[in-house]
Amino acid sequence: MPRPSKRMEKLGPYLFSAIGAKVREMKAKGFKVISLGIGDPDVPTPDPIVLELIRSVTDVNDRDRFRYGSDWPLDVFPKAVSEYYQKRFEVELDPNTEIVSLIGSKEGIAHIALCYLDPGDIALVPEPCYPVYKTGALLALAETYPMPLLPERNWTPDFSEIPKEVLKRAKLMWLNYPNNPTAACVNLEFFNEAVEFAREYGLLICHDAAYVDITYDGYVAPSILQVPKAKEVAIEFGSLSKPFAMTGWRIGWAVGNAEAVRLLATVKDNIDSGIFRPIQRAGAKALQIWCQEPSFIRPLVETYQRRRDLVLNSLRKAGVSVQPPKGSLYVWSPIPEGFTNSQEFANFLLERAYVAVTPGGGYGQAGEGYFRISLTYPDDIICEAMRRIESALLKI
Repeated sequence: MPRPSKRMEKLGPYLFSAIGAKVREMKAKGFKVISLGIGDPDVPTPDPIVLELIRSVTDVNDRDRFRYGSDWPLDVFPKAVSEYYQKRFEVELDPNTEIVSLIGSKEGIAHIALCYLDPGDIALVPEPCYPVYKTGALLALAETYPMPLLPERNWTPDFSEIPKEVLKRAKLMWLNYPNNPTAACVNLEFFNEAVEFAREYGLLICHDAAYVDITYDGYVAPSILQVPKAKEVAIEFGSLSKPFAMTGWRIGWAVGNAEAVRLLATVKDNIDSGIFRPIQRAGAKALQIWCQEPSFIRPLVETYQRRRDLVLNSLRKAGVSVQPPKGSLYVWSPIPEGFTNSQEFANFLLERAYVAVTPGGGYGQAGEGYFRISLTYPDDIICEAMRRIESALLKI
């Protein structure tokens, strides 16, 4: 057999795959493990979206419904994205030049690196972060430079701390708000600062906005494209996965800078053949319903807020000081006193409480000392998991 490529030697297992493997190992030994690790909504996709999929799949008058999803002129989904951006953010987007449909935002996040990065180039990556920001650069044989997210800055990067020699080689800068894993939220003032920085140093901002509609306590998350001239330096990634409970459907978008959208579409044309057409129509239906009635997703968001409060109350009873997040599907909490690092604490919970959480160190060195709990599990499961965690912590 030939030797694997160097990029594969560097890649390693995906963070959540490693956690899943450990959970399966424990379950195989007979332990009743509860996982609070992965942000995969447990609630069903709303019925109107499912019914649109069924209608489209069974529409005998649409003879093209089973053909390649990238074939022109199926433009119903980009038009729906454009309508959503106008309604949600008052941002105008040309469906033909400023929007590209993605097989879930994850694949676009990975592939944008292939559009801009060569060996020796740098992507500026927040730390802690969603691992795929680094993966894309690695697959492009490029480098990443960490921008530490610190609690004293509300988990936002300090652009002034990036060395000038790094900026000379940097092409992409990743941002993600509401943030995964820290659940931090920002306002337009921060995005203004980021856009000005990118304009000064010739960077393309890649903003992952997967959680923009999962917010609490009256907070409304902005789009970076609301900043004047942001389209000159920014592309934003969005997804139906979290707000509409459609993770398995694999449909999302990238919008903004026309050249970045064109390049990403070119990469995709050479790699995949688009999204199943009935899924595109169902995705368009989801956005159309939202545009007609934005409160459509409120029951889902309220479910996550209820679970958030449940987790916060349990952690505080156990003596853990944690701040309530205003967005995302996660609670980001410091590990309790007495533990050396986040992996040690995660191991403790798995072995003593039979509960799996995500150690903050898995998201990068700046995530050390924290752990993440996902809110995408049924209430009774979360209640039992938190009861176990609370009991284990109070014993020590």
